[in-house]
Amino acid sequence: MPSALDLRLEAAYNLITGPGGPIQVGTVERFGRELPFITNAPTNLGDYVAFFAAQHGDATFLVEGDERLSFKQVYAAARQVAAGLVDGYGVQRGDRVGIAMRNANAWCVTYIGVLLAGGCATLLNGWWQGGELAAAIADSETSLVIADVQRAARLEEVGHAGKIITLDLLKPIDEAIAPITSAGGGPETVLPVLTGQDLATILFTSGSTGQSKGAYSRHQAVVQAIFNYVTQTASIVHLLTQDGLMSDIQPATLICTPLFHVTAEIPVFLQSLALGRKLVLMPKWNADEAMRLIQDEQCNYFVGVPLMSYEILTSPNRKNYDLSTCKSYAGGGAPRPPEHVKRLSEEMGDAKPLLGYGLTETNAVGCGIINENYLAKPMSTGPASKPLVDLAILDDNGEPVAQGGVGEVCMRSVCNFEGYWNNAAATKAAFFDNGYFRSGDLGYLDEDGYLFIVDRKKDIIIRGGENISCQEVEAAIYEHADVNECAVFGLPDERLGEVVGAVIWVKPGSTVDDGAMCSFLSERLAPYKVPYKIWMSNAALPKLGSEKIDKVSLRNQYRAQFATEVAA
Repeated sequence: MPSALDLRLEAAYNLITGPGGPIQVGTVERFGRELPFITNAPTNLGDYVAFFAAQHGDATFLVEGDERLSFKQVYAAARQVAAGLVDGYGVQRGDRVGIAMRNANAWCVTYIGVLLAGGCATLLNGWWQGGELAAAIADSETSLVIADVQRAARLEEVGHAGKIITLDLLKPIDEAIAPITSAGGGPETVLPVLTGQDLATILFTSGSTGQSKGAYSRHQAVVQAIFNYVTQTASIVHLLTQDGLMSDIQPATLICTPLFHVTAEIPVFLQSLALGRKLVLMPKWNADEAMRLIQDEQCNYFVGVPLMSYEILTSPNRKNYDLSTCKSYAGGGAPRPPEHVKRLSEEMGDAKPLLGYGLTETNAVGCGIINENYLAKPMSTGPASKPLVDLAILDDNGEPVAQGGVGEVCMRSVCNFEGYWNNAAATKAAFFDNGYFRSGDLGYLDEDGYLFIVDRKKDIIIRGGENISCQEVEAAIYEHADVNECAVFGLPDERLGEVVGAVIWVKPGSTVDDGAMCSFLSERLAPYKVPYKIWMSNAALPKLGSEKIDKVSLRNQYRAQFATEVAA
C-alpha cells in the first residue's frame, strides 16, 4: 500500500507535469515503441547551460577554496575554452577530448567548454595510474587530453605520446585555463550549433570483462536525465513549500565525489545549473573539512557514497560544527546498512537520509527513496524515478518474472547511454532487443513497486561506491612472474562496504609475500584496487568440473576466515 509520503509525492508530480505545469511530458519513438520524453527540455547541453547561466547570472555557482565564480563567470570562461579548442587546437564536432583532473573549478569550466566546442567530454578516472589512463585514451580514440599537473605526469611516465594540455589548478580560473585560451580564438569564434544527436560524453565503467569500457551518450540523453532529476527535485520542493520548510537561502551542496563519476556529473553538477544551486568543491574527501564547508557555506544538501555521511555521523568532532542547514544526507553507489539509515535519521537533527540507484549507463537515473519511506524500507532503493524510467525485473530471455520474483534489474528510458565505444559485442550484450538495459544486478519489486537489490551478476567489488573489476585485479596479479593462480573477491568492511581480497598460489621456491605483492600491484593499479588482504597459498586453488577456479567456495572460505581475524 502506498505510504502517505508516496501519495503526497504523486500529487506533487501530477501538478508539476500536468496541464500548465513547468515540466511537460510527451512521448518519443524508441525500440519500436513510445517512451516518455520531456518535451520542453532543451535539445542539447550547450543551450541548457547558456539558458540557466543567464537566468542565474551573478549568483554564486562554484566555490573552490578562496575562488568564487558566478554562473555568468563560469559560462564566460567556458566560452573562452571552447573558442581556444576550436581555433587553437582544431577540435571538431564529435572529437573526443579527455578531461583528467581532480575536482576543481577548472574541471567544471573545461567540461562545459568541451561541449560548447562540439567535442565529446571524455571523463577519465582521476585515480587511475598512467597505464590505465593511456589505455582509456587509446580505447576511446581521444585525440586531446586536458590534464592537471599530477595526471599529466602520470601519462608522461608511461610515455604517452598524445597531445596533452596541462592546467595548473592552483591558479585563478583565467590563469588556469590560459594554456587553452591563449592558443587562439576569441569572442568572434563561431561555435557549432549543437543538436540532441551530437556526441556529448564518454564515461568509463568497469564490468565483468575486467576492462574499463567507455559508455558514450548523446546530448539528448544527458539533458533528459538532468530533467528527470529536476522533476524529482521539484516535487520535493513543492512538499517543503507546502509544509513551510523551504529555506529562503540559496541551495548549496558539496561536490565531494569525483566529477568523473556520473553521480557528481549529472544529478549534482549539471542539475545545479537548473536549480541555481551553489556547488562547493572538495579536491579530496575529509570528514572534518566537509563539516566545516557545510557550516561555512550553509549547505542544505549532502550527497556522496554512504561511507561519507557515516563518517560525518560518527565523527567525534561533529559537535564542533553547526550542520543545521543541511537537511538531507543522500547516498549512492552502494547500499547503506539499515542501522546506518536509522542512526542518520535519529542523530543528525532535522536532516533525513536519502538513497539513489542509477548507473553510468543510465546517466545516473534509476530509483530513489527518501525520508520516512527510507526508514520503513531501508533495504530498498525505492521505486522507479518519474517520469522517464521504465523499470523491469527480467529473466535471462528478457521476459518479466512474476511479481516478487528475483531477476535481473533492467531499465529502459531515453536517458540510457548509446553503447560502449569501439565495443559492439559488449553493447549488444548490455541490452535486450526491446531496449531494456541489463544492469547486472539481481533484485525484485515488492507490491508497492519498490526495488530491492539482492545480489550482483557482475563480478565486481563495490568499495566505498567505487566499482572494482575482480578480473582486472587478477590480470594485474598474473603479471607477476611467480604467480601460478589467483582469485580476487570482495571482503565485507564496515566502513567501505567491501574491500579487495585475493588468494594467490605462487610457484615453488618463490619468496614473494603479501607485502611484496601489494608493492608490485601498486605500480599497476589505482590504490583503491590494490588488495586489502592477500592470502598466499602453497597449493593449487580448488577447481570446478569445468576446470575453472571455484571462486564461490574460495570466497566463502576466506570471507569466514577474514571475519574471524577481524573479530579477534
